[in-house]
Amino acid sequence: MKRKFRPMEAVMRLVFFICGFIAIAFVLFISVYLIISGLPAIREIGLREFLFGTEWASTASEPKFGILPFILTSVYGTCGAIILGVPVGFMTAVFLAKIAPPKLAAVVRPAVDLLAGIPSVVYGLIGMMVLVPAVREAFDLPDGASLFCAIIVLAVMILPSIISVSETALKAVPPEYEEASLALGATHIETVFRVSVPASSSGIAAAVVLGIGRAIGEAMAIIMVSGNVANMPSLFASVRFLTTAVSSEMAYASGLQRQALYSIALVLFVFIMIINVVLNTLLKRKKE
Repeated sequence: MKRKFRPMEAVMRLVFFICGFIAIAFVLFISVYLIISGLPAIREIGLREFLFGTEWASTASEPKFGILPFILTSVYGTCGAIILGVPVGFMTAVFLAKIAPPKLAAVVRPAVDLLAGIPSVVYGLIGMMVLVPAVREAFDLPDGASLFCAIIVLAVMILPSIISVSETALKAVPPEYEEASLALGATHIETVFRVSVPASSSGIAAAVVLGIGRAIGEAMAIIMVSGNVANMPSLFASVRFLTTAVSSEMAYASGLQRQALYSIALVLFVFIMIINVVLNTLLKRKKE
């Protein structure tokens, strides 16, 4: 019987190897392409002027390509979305995995899945038609499109990823851990937050990483609610993110302007890689 399954095992190993190789090859291809396309503009503009310049005027007679406003806006927007979205998503995951009655969880879980399936343009449309006017009226602003609206929209958009992955991680905790805690006299809530949550911390951290990636990489919804103006970031001012800077100008860009947009994409790619490396390093140290 063992010999009968060996050819199939060899085929499956080859299939898995090819799939893994394709994934790595795509990452390498994207990395090399962005480096080759983005470095020429950085060399011509100057690294310091490009990263720390405060003015972006790519179509002016004397163009300027400072992306510091875009970088700070992306950082502030992502941090704001994480501050708002992670606690809500985490608590919802705990509720669904450990606290909610089965009938209630069966109602809430499909709603979360539906939230994940909504296209980003729909989030942007609802934000533009509902959230932006509400912010304009509530804070007496000339224009409600702002960093604040972008943070709210991003916080809602990252919820499905955080909830789904965190819930899966919490359900994967061996029941023996919780039974031992309850046997020692801990309450159910104490067991959840002192046993189950620490045991599933790596999965919850992975959920946060996915949320950060979704927040920092979103473009369509953000361009509809942020105003898309290259200002230094302010909570109730129109701003432009790194992603929206690329998407809003790439259609008509040429020459140095187009190369600068590739450089912005390279900076965005480096940001995401740094975030992944830092979080994975912290998780590895915690496990050790």
